[in-house]
Amino acid sequence: MTDLEKHVNQPGRAKLVKQVRAKINELKIDYIFFQFISVTGRVVGKGIPADHWERTCEKGFQLVYGATANLFLDRHNNYIGYGPEAKELVGIPDPETFCQLPWDKKVARVFVTCFRNREERENPGGHLTSDCRGNLRIIAKEFKKKHGYQLRVGTEPEMMWLTRNDDGTPTGKGFSKPYCYHIDQFESLRPVFMRVMEYARAMGFDMIQGDHEDAPGQLELNWMYDDVLRNADRLSTYRQICAQVAREFNLIACFMTKPFMGVSASGCHTNMSLWTGGKDKINKLGHKSLPGMDEVFTYVEGGTNTFMPDTKDVQLPGKVGLKSIGGVMKHLGALTAIGSSTVNSYRRLWDQGFWAPVYADWGYQNRTCGLRVSAPGRFEYRSVDSMHNPYLMGAGLLKAFDDGISNKIDPGKPESRNIYEAQKAGKNVKKLPLSLGEALDRLADDKVIQSAMPDEMYKIFHWYKNDEWERFLGATTQWDLDTYLDCLP
Repeated sequence: MTDLEKHVNQPGRAKLVKQVRAKINELKIDYIFFQFISVTGRVVGKGIPADHWERTCEKGFQLVYGATANLFLDRHNNYIGYGPEAKELVGIPDPETFCQLPWDKKVARVFVTCFRNREERENPGGHLTSDCRGNLRIIAKEFKKKHGYQLRVGTEPEMMWLTRNDDGTPTGKGFSKPYCYHIDQFESLRPVFMRVMEYARAMGFDMIQGDHEDAPGQLELNWMYDDVLRNADRLSTYRQICAQVAREFNLIACFMTKPFMGVSASGCHTNMSLWTGGKDKINKLGHKSLPGMDEVFTYVEGGTNTFMPDTKDVQLPGKVGLKSIGGVMKHLGALTAIGSSTVNSYRRLWDQGFWAPVYADWGYQNRTCGLRVSAPGRFEYRSVDSMHNPYLMGAGLLKAFDDGISNKIDPGKPESRNIYEAQKAGKNVKKLPLSLGEALDRLADDKVIQSAMPDEMYKIFHWYKNDEWERFLGATTQWDLDTYLDCLP
């Protein structure tokens, strides 16, 4: 059978399809968004009436391959990735991800897996390698089969709530003042974040904490860590939730990394650990009847955290953790292209007065390093911002971990000093790439991280991001005019 046929006929799926039909009837769902994730993390797909649920589960729907690249043109007016002559992908829904939208309870969403068209001459019905969500699921399964470890991830998504003019254009201001951790500024956005939390809980988020950060209108809301794929789905869903709440409050939900200079940017620190064992457990979050499938409300609990210290030094991870850090340290340059994936991302790294992760070093609770052990058993990768694609990031980290564990890579000694003071004392520390172009070059030289974007995925990512970089280099900006307009004679 083809990959598509295997997916449709996998054991237990027919039962899940029937369970979704029962949910559709119970919740009175009329319409369903069938969605997948593009190269930039954008949510794309189609809407289909709920009457056609079973048919779509069996046959799928078709959409142009170029949707995986946002159907964007490059600066030479060529469609990125796939031209108009390409066949159409087939999207097959994953019924376990079905969930009602809390802001319109007649509508639901479900994630899909993408496949090559059934009529392709080469690899018909094969897994579409430009499907980043499908890639992450495959890579996570391969990693667990090889090493026996499950990657669990918790993300810290910072973003800004900006005000808008009557015509919908941005005013250039954040809703609140740039006072970090101030409850009064947090309170000013209470109606907004309480609505976000209401919707999030209705879509399976176990919300655990939140605060006002130190940029105008900047909030961070956190939920419980989980399996890498489920967490990526929740981060994508969180962005959709924020966009909807912004519409309701006439605000802009801004995930752009650095819209303002002189204040902090929006990072998305990624905390991770590798586990053995554990069991999936449903968290109903107060619902008597779940407004979605069990999987949406499921979190993995228990097991053994292999990153926990295995010596008397509680600041050092165990042997598996150290090798994993070694792998990430080796591939930091290439990973930066994924974690800091836009031209604007590097405004965050250049504006260094705000704890930006510029240096390729690691330490325990040391925020001046690109990597830090944030607590015993947990490792925080800091060179990730709010614009990143979590599916690509998860796959890239798994590949770096695999290299570190397989080849027993030593990360070196952790740095306990402020990295700037360590440099003054003579320590030679490499910097991360400080432009998108440099990061893309590092990725082009790193076959290990490239393997996290197999075949067509890397082609599309490089094409899309290199075009973004070239457009920037060829653009005249306000800075150019301010600096050079009247500099002569």
